[in-house]
Amino acid sequence: MAQSTKYLIVASIEAYTGKSGTILGLAHQFQEQGFSIAYSKPVGTCFREQASGATEADVAFVADALGLKEADIGWPLVPLQRATVEKRLKHEDTTDYPQRLKESLADKQANVVILEGAGTLWEGSLFGLSVVDMVKTLDASVLLVARYHSPLIVDSLLTVKLALGDHLAGMVINDIPNEALETAQTMIKPYLESHGVPVLGLLPASRLLRSVSVREISHQLNAQVLCRGDRLDLMVESLTIGAMNVNSALEYFRQGQNKAVVTGGDRTDLQLAALETSTSCLILTGHMNPQPLIISRAEDLEVPILSVDLDTLSTVEIVDQAFGKVRLQEKIKVSCIQELMVQNFDIARLIQQLSGLGSRGNI
Repeated sequence: MAQSTKYLIVASIEAYTGKSGTILGLAHQFQEQGFSIAYSKPVGTCFREQASGATEADVAFVADALGLKEADIGWPLVPLQRATVEKRLKHEDTTDYPQRLKESLADKQANVVILEGAGTLWEGSLFGLSVVDMVKTLDASVLLVARYHSPLIVDSLLTVKLALGDHLAGMVINDIPNEALETAQTMIKPYLESHGVPVLGLLPASRLLRSVSVREISHQLNAQVLCRGDRLDLMVESLTIGAMNVNSALEYFRQGQNKAVVTGGDRTDLQLAALETSTSCLILTGHMNPQPLIISRAEDLEVPILSVDLDTLSTVEIVDQAFGKVRLQEKIKVSCIQELMVQNFDIARLIQQLSGLGSRGNI
């Protein structure tokens, strides 16, 4: 391990705040300025078994997006799964995970090692791998990512400052609605700064980043793709239910952009109406095949049709969950978050906060 290596933990106080996206934007800026990067996610949350062992898809995606070599990647040391938790609670697993973390990072020849924390500051404490634990183990700095909900977000952020002290290098508040941007800039940021909390980024909400690909929706629904399987990378920004008369539906459908429309497989009138507006995919419930003219029209308009063996309510619930847990698995999102970070994140100030990141290679 190079003596000049700095450890930066990207953390959050709740799950799905945009840590992975922030890491992609942050690492991109470090790389643009000539700093070498390594990436590690010590606590895994979505493992899948493979022949070569347990691998996490999110880690592989981030590593690929940043062009990292295998030597620059730190795979999860432990998954937060029932089996591993119970084993730890029964004292069947007595592994010294903080020591394993040190060993896993010992060969990382990078100026900055970015570690992705778990869902909260304390998640992973059972294994000694919470954000607070890793700060102590590595003498690391923390960049906190928080999703904007209301001005009361300051309560949680001030509490984070109390928990981390001088190890808190800064904060990023993201997903800020347009109507709240002025409040964030003129009230929330100055207030936090006056209490010793560096606010390095205020990122506006992005419809694209909140969107879900048709492919992901199809996967979540275990759907049958009836046509245009080549267009599953289309992005869905909203969900619309088609269950009214066709005249009302057409006006309703025109209000949504890049939407997924859920309707019965027997509602040919609503399916046609949806296809004539900005629709990214049709989701037909009841496992009923549509009329040939619907397939033909969808083929012409390049709109995928998904068929599911579910009722409308169950379908909507599953798709809603997909929107609520958006993952960065599309390259278009990577470009979007990197551009947002370039425009709205103070990388120079973070470099200064990380004491000594002042010139190329001098970390």
